[in-house]
Amino acid sequence: MTSPVVRCLKQQLEGDSEIHFITFSKYASILEYNPYIHQIHAVDELSSMVINELKSIGFDYVIDLHHNLRSMRLKSKLKVLSFSFNKLNPLKWLLVNFKINRLPDLHIVDRYMDTIKALGISYDGKGLDYFLPDQMEDPKLPEDLGQYTALVLGATHATKRPSDEHFKKLASLISTPIVIIGGPEEKALGESLAGIDQKRIINTAGKTNLHESALLIKNSQLVITPDTGMMHIAAAFNKDIVSIWGNTVPDFGMYPFLRSDDPAESEIHQVDGLSCRPCSKIGFKKCPKGHFKCMEDQDWEAIAEGANKRIEARS
Repeated sequence: MTSPVVRCLKQQLEGDSEIHFITFSKYASILEYNPYIHQIHAVDELSSMVINELKSIGFDYVIDLHHNLRSMRLKSKLKVLSFSFNKLNPLKWLLVNFKINRLPDLHIVDRYMDTIKALGISYDGKGLDYFLPDQMEDPKLPEDLGQYTALVLGATHATKRPSDEHFKKLASLISTPIVIIGGPEEKALGESLAGIDQKRIINTAGKTNLHESALLIKNSQLVITPDTGMMHIAAAFNKDIVSIWGNTVPDFGMYPFLRSDDPAESEIHQVDGLSCRPCSKIGFKKCPKGHFKCMEDQDWEAIAEGANKRIEARS
């Protein structure tokens, strides 16, 4: 979701600018093929050695889109003009703890772009970026599979994703071929879902790397996903998206961000009216209340029916 900031800075700053990006090593692969980034600084910790290396480059500006103690420390050491993202944590706390919503009706990408408006940079309407390697083979799928729906299983926190039984219901009700997307943690569930109909449902969970999973999403007809990173990758490829929300809410500003010139369709499913939701701005290993109504009370038949109608309309 920071990719529009990178693109707009590179394309709109006068002169031959260099955009550097510092992030944790585990996230660096997301950015490795981004042509707007001159250098990725992949770190495991913000050590004195890392800070000295960054100081030696001689940056003109720091754009801080994380705005935490680590980034504050970095800014204080680099001693150059910085622009910092407003995380609105007090307003998020108010929504989580008292269900009082004072958050602006803005996507987080728009708020990221506000961080650099003092530099004369404006959003270009081109959505998110996700760049794949130039030389990349398609993950092997059955030749007769045809158009398929990508069903994303993974999410960082359990309360952000449907339960295994919910996924089984969806896989049974979706009419098109399905390609299961997930990591090693979802491999067993993916195999279980594929067992429902081995000709129609193909499991790639735990069998593909990040870029291969992204390519499967790019080639899909429709993406059904919880609130997770793959949802944003789907948005970067301007796919039709059905997103399913548990303990988090779109009001935090992290729903699918689509291109303004040729937007795809984004359909959000959530259980409104729960006094306990949102229970966190991130998520938990299990429902704090024990009932998990934010997923249990979803209308899974309606979700599948709506997805099937959209698939038929575009076939």
